[in-house]
This record gives sequence, structure tokens and C-alpha cells, in this order.
Amino acid sequence: MATSGNARVTGEPAALPAIVLTTRRKILFASVAFLLFASSTVAGCVALDVYARHRARGLGLNAWGYRGPAIGRKQPGEARIAALGGSTVFGYGVAWTEAWPFYLERRIKASRHQRATLANLGMPRDSAATFAATLDDYAYLKCDLVIFYEGYNDLETTPADDTSQGAVAHYLTWRHQSPIFRWTGYFPILPLVLSEKAMQLMHGGDLNAAYDSRAIVFRPGLATRVTAGALKATADMQIALERRFGRLSPDGDSAAANDDSTCGRWSQYCGAVQQGVRHARERGQRVIVVTQPYLSDLHIDQQRALAASLQREFAGDSGVRHVNLGHLLDLHDPQVAYDGLHLTSSGNERIAAALAPSVLEMLR
Repeated sequence: MATSGNARVTGEPAALPAIVLTTRRKILFASVAFLLFASSTVAGCVALDVYARHRARGLGLNAWGYRGPAIGRKQPGEARIAALGGSTVFGYGVAWTEAWPFYLERRIKASRHQRATLANLGMPRDSAATFAATLDDYAYLKCDLVIFYEGYNDLETTPADDTSQGAVAHYLTWRHQSPIFRWTGYFPILPLVLSEKAMQLMHGGDLNAAYDSRAIVFRPGLATRVTAGALKATADMQIALERRFGRLSPDGDSAAANDDSTCGRWSQYCGAVQQGVRHARERGQRVIVVTQPYLSDLHIDQQRALAASLQREFAGDSGVRHVNLGHLLDLHDPQVAYDGLHLTSSGNERIAAALAPSVLEMLR
């Protein structure tokens, strides 16, 4: 064989140099491998969540946890409004384009020459105690006016003077049950879809039976119930646990610090609404507090206490207004309320029509 200088050529391949992994290199290699695995897992979960959201598009719940298209950066001259409350704001049982916030936005746009956007921040089971937290969650929307539309869910709170069961406050927004939402603002829908699928499998494919077994008070029987029902069902379990074992507040007795004792049995509710109003006013937002269509004598009593409370606390503030829609609708009429509580498209249109004049005046 030919040789050149000191080089020696043989028929055997040259041995590769041994790779010595130091402790530092081992840690680096493990870290990179973990990051690649974690990234691929997160990407897969996000892809599944996007697919689940597409399948449940009739619900209209966007990636940021509110109903309707995601709202972008606020434009010059744009008026922004937020509607807060429970399932009657969310539009449980109807499409998002049939909930009253959608109809109200359409009316405002038709009456104004400048752009107006309304964010439907309602969520099943949210109560007045969640107003301040929801305003914080969506502060980036930079709303000029907020509408508080809730009272029904607070009727389920045991009055403060009833010591037989203890008072239960719905102090957490339902969205906060998701750590992903708390950390990032992204609201995953996949857990809700999987929850309904599991319920359906356990009941032989009969989703109606699944909800009946959970003692759901209302069930619309419409296509848009998909995943909306899971919102209600999951929240119901949380409330049931609170009623049985009591609640764990984030800061001891601070949950009662905002109670309005002048409201008697409705001290927690009045205090929560006042806290929400003050929170909004500190941000420079105007506020409309709405009395929903009367549900019962108990509801009338609650709303009378609230009206007196608002008059005492905010009588001199032109940025706060109370609108009473108590007698606007007969909730026993199936044409406006399909289950005696949640409104049909027609009922929601009438709510929007009644609110529009006050909203337009507050936006001037």
C-alpha cells in the first residue's frame, strides 16, 4: 500500500475519538431533551385545544375566555363596554349572537357614528363577588363602561343572618379554576369538552341523562349546550363542595370586609356590588348596575336592598347609574325565557333595547 510521509493507510476504518460526557454536559443534554419533550407536549395540547375549540365553535368562547371574537387593540375614538355577570350575560342555551350583549353592541353601533365594541365577559355561575376579579383579568381591554348584570346567582348564597348552614360566597370566578388562565390569560376549552364526553360515555351516550343525574336545575336542550353545559356542571360541583365543607378564602376574613351591613340579609351581595363599582371607578370606568327581570319575591327583596345601597353610596357620582328592568319581562312566558330563567333570542333583544338608551347616554 502506498504511504505518504508518516501517514499509514490500512483497510480498517479509523477509530472515532471517545466522547466524554462531563457532569455539566450531562445536565445540559438532559435539560435540552426535557425542553424538547415539554415543548412538543405543550404544542400537542395546544393543537388539541384549538381543534376542540373549532368543534365547539357554536359556543363562541374564544381563546381568552369570553364569548365572541377576540377583541384587538383599542382604536382611537373607539368606545368599549364590558358586560359582567353569570349565565344570563353569557347567553346560556343560545348562540353568542343571540345573547343580549351582542344585540346591545349592534344597537350602539347603529346609533353612534364612532366605533363601539362590547365584550361579553359573562360566565355561568359568576356572581357579584367576581366582579372586581373579572375587571382585573380583562383590564387590558381598556373598557370605558362596565355593565354589572347579576343577582340570580347571589340568591343562592345563604343569607348572612342564617347560621344553620353558614354563608357561602361565590368568591372565585369560574375561569380561575384553570391555572393556565390564571398564569397566561389563555382559557383552554379541551377539559370542558372531555368532561362532557366522559359524562356521555358513562350514560350510554345520553347526555341529557348525564345532566339529569347531576341535578342540573336548567337544561336548554339546544345544540349550543355543548360545553356550555360542562361550564355549569363543573361549577356546580365546586359550589356543592363549598356548601358541604365551607369555603377557603384567600385571606382569612377579608372576604367579609366589603359587606354592607345596612343591607341586612343581603350584606354580602350589596358589599360585592359596591366593591365592583368602586373598582371600576378607580380605573376611570363608568358603571351601570342592572336589576334583572324579577325572578321571585326574594329577588325583589334583594334588589330593593341593592337599590337603596347604591343610592347611599353613589348618589353624587354621575358615573354610576342603576337601571331597573325588573318588570320588563315575564319569565313565565316561554317566548322570552325558555326555562323560566334564561332568555330566548327574543327576550335578549328586549333587554338590549331597554339598556341601549342608558348606555348611549353614559358614553357621551
